[in-house]
Amino acid sequence: MLKHIVMWRLKDEALGASKEENARKLKESLEALVDKIDSLKAAEVGMNITSSPAAFDVVLYSEFESMEGLQAYQNHPEHVKIVEFVGEIRTDRAVVDYED
Repeated sequence: MLKHIVMWRLKDEALGASKEENARKLKESLEALVDKIDSLKAAEVGMNITSSPAAFDVVLYSEFESMEGLQAYQNHPEHVKIVEFVGEIRTDRAVVDYED
């Protein structure tokens, strides 16, 4: 099983919405992909609840059966739409992919 974890720091305001509004929209959009992309086996999205300067605002934990499944997900048109949205609202991004 391949695990794909992504974390984002969001702009205080972007696209006419607050950080919190954009975080909720991102969470809902990512979680909806489970029903749209076959290779995405599981996804959980969390929104930060602390004020630590080291914290990121949103985290995605997702599972795939293989690297090919992750690549199919990354190239899927529904995912690409979210990538474009995230590009407008984020300041930083971190990612880790690993197999267990």
